[in-house]
Amino acid sequence: MIRRNLPNALTCGNLLCGCIGVVEVFHNNILISCMLIGIALIFDFFDGFLARLLKVSSPIGRDLDSLADMVTFGLLPAVIVYQLLMQSIPDLMGIWKAYPAFLIAIFSAIRLAKFNNDPRQSDSFIGVPTPANAMLIASLPLILHFHGDQWKDVIINTNNLLILTVVMSLLLVSEIPLLALKFKAFTWKGNEIRFSFILACVLLLLTLHILAVPIIIVLYIVISICSNFAKTKEAN
Repeated sequence: MIRRNLPNALTCGNLLCGCIGVVEVFHNNILISCMLIGIALIFDFFDGFLARLLKVSSPIGRDLDSLADMVTFGLLPAVIVYQLLMQSIPDLMGIWKAYPAFLIAIFSAIRLAKFNNDPRQSDSFIGVPTPANAMLIASLPLILHFHGDQWKDVIINTNNLLILTVVMSLLLVSEIPLLALKFKAFTWKGNEIRFSFILACVLLLLTLHILAVPIIIVLYIVISICSNFAKTKEAN
């Protein structure tokens, strides 16, 4: 009984991070919220890994995972963008401009619903995964904290934040096939792109630190597109 529910316990840890994260944003502790997204990413990785390892996957676990992701990687990033937009709006008459931030929550819900019902997404993703989008958004307050002098005018900018919101919302539900970092085996053969991407991520994080995160997300999308183009060309 305990063995069967261990993955679900980790999923609930993910959900708890999301719930606390939303509260912390509205208490102006946005950096804590960003760190909670990072912790939730660890829970999210290991719940699926543990379920496969213990061979205890179930429809309930799958649905619970999506519900937790909706809060932590859908609602919480939307609330973070909302707060950043509020900082960028000079007067209270313009606060309506912050509401589009919740497009991220709406499109995350659509993305997760599609994922649960799309048989094509067993070995790859169709559209940007919600954790990747959440990681990108969580990096913005951290960049402001550590590199505010250089990047504040770029990030705390209403138009830039609205463009980011629309672009990432559309990418969540796009029909672009993206690489899934799921290893059926840990051999080099068959995982060349995955291992190369992970190595590139490590090098970028070691050299650029938090500034590497947006680059990694863009790199992830570009590598996925190139990989799928190469596969299509090879098939033809």
